[in-house]
Amino acid sequence: MTMKKLLAGATLALGITTGAYAQDDPTKVGFVYVGPVGDGGWTYEHDQGRLAVEEHFGDAVETVFVESVPEGADAERVMTQMALQGADLIFTTSFGYMDATNAVAAQFPDVKFEHATGYRRDTPNVSTYSARFYEGRAVQGHIAGHMTESNIVGYIASFPIPEVIRGINAAYLHAKEVNPDIEFRIVWVYTWFDPAKEAEAATVLIEQGADVVLQHTDSTAPQAAAQQAGGVVTFGQASDMAEFGPFPRVSSIIDDWAPYYIARTQAVIDGTWESMDTWDGIAPGMVKIGEITDAVPAEVKASAEAMIEAMRSGEYHPFTGPINRQDGSAWLADGEVADDGTLAGMNFYVEGLTGDIPQ
Repeated sequence: MTMKKLLAGATLALGITTGAYAQDDPTKVGFVYVGPVGDGGWTYEHDQGRLAVEEHFGDAVETVFVESVPEGADAERVMTQMALQGADLIFTTSFGYMDATNAVAAQFPDVKFEHATGYRRDTPNVSTYSARFYEGRAVQGHIAGHMTESNIVGYIASFPIPEVIRGINAAYLHAKEVNPDIEFRIVWVYTWFDPAKEAEAATVLIEQGADVVLQHTDSTAPQAAAQQAGGVVTFGQASDMAEFGPFPRVSSIIDDWAPYYIARTQAVIDGTWESMDTWDGIAPGMVKIGEITDAVPAEVKASAEAMIEAMRSGEYHPFTGPINRQDGSAWLADGEVADDGTLAGMNFYVEGLTGDIPQ
């Protein structure tokens, strides 16, 4: 069997979808996804970024992707196959791919690897990138605190990693600021994408009295559960989820990866790619806030938009003291802003949140 046939067979076995082969030596860019491209959330937006790369570069770039890759040995296998099949640049788009990304990168020093939401760069051919989702969570918390009538906000959390804990804290602080009686109830589902588990979590929270449900999971199932229940406010996660607007979905966090993917692909083409860490938010446009619908009172919408603009201009940081830790000990003094190192490794709740972070 020829090498070409062997690689073609491996491609089919992996379920890789490829772009057009319009020139002899296009730059090959791979994407590894933790969920399906049709999840309506996290993976959908990463794939929109991949499509933007195809549109921007045309025949100069070929993209491949594998969807629904579990975090673990399967991820390492998929990354290895991509590298063997000639990928020049591979984006691995889930926190749980960190070990696999660094292990495979060490075996393929000429391939560039980009790991989303991770922090390890063991070799010079690994970069890390993420978005400051907590900025969007602050906006959601502000709206939630105003709109809840039961004073109970439900939160569907995926895994107890710093990214998710930051989001919970940011949402709670800004809900508490406008509504001192607010209570957060958190359900950990230990998955990024499982519509059945996500719907069940939403239903449980609603049955416990939550009339606002936030999510850090990737499907639209919580939106559908809230819509069925009636009278429950939700927010789109990672993608706009606008099909559930103007209510229950009253706004959203949108992850816009396209500019980053285009820039990093260009760097590989130009030979200027270097290992780096990128953590961008609302100001550079990596985090966008979906339309705040008219289901939100006009004065609340105006104050939320003012907060967005203050973050965009750098006038406001969502973690600005005074803020205490859950046990009452001081974390940030009045006017003090959290440093990125603490935020990147955040493993504690802020004062007022109840329950323990799972270990």
